[in-house]
Order: sequence, then C-alpha cells, then structure tokens
Amino acid sequence: MTTPTPPDEALICSARGCRAPAVWELRWNNPRLHPPERRKTWLACAAHRGSLGDFLDARGFLREVVPVPGSPTLEQ
Repeated sequence: MTTPTPPDEALICSARGCRAPAVWELRWNNPRLHPPERRKTWLACAAHRGSLGDFLDARGFLREVVPVPGSPTLEQ
C-alpha cells in the first residue's frame, strides 16, 4: 500500500531509478484482478511516458493518460 504524497512534495516518475517530476498520470487496471471502475495510477515524466504506457498497453491494462494537475503539460 502506498502512502499519499503530501501536497508540498513533488510527484516523482514511477520509472525505476527516475527522480524526475511527474507530468503524466497513467491510469490502469488489471481486469482479471480489479473491477472495471477501479483505477491504479503510475506517474510518468515526459521521458518515460511512452515506455511506461507501452508496458501497460501491451498487457491490456492502460485505461487513460492524463496530465498531472498543476503540471506544465496542461499549458501546452
């Protein structure tokens, strides 16, 4: 179980070893384990959005990709 990040701490990319700020939320679920409405979230920086998304999509888990609230991607 993960602990929610306090609002004053930057959200960090979920890619192994990456410490870059997250700008994307990759929302997913495993249909064999989770009900359809359940969403788990991986965070991604711009550099890892593709590789994390491809990993989830190849398994049929990726449901949606949205900008992290307050991230610069919302202004692009």
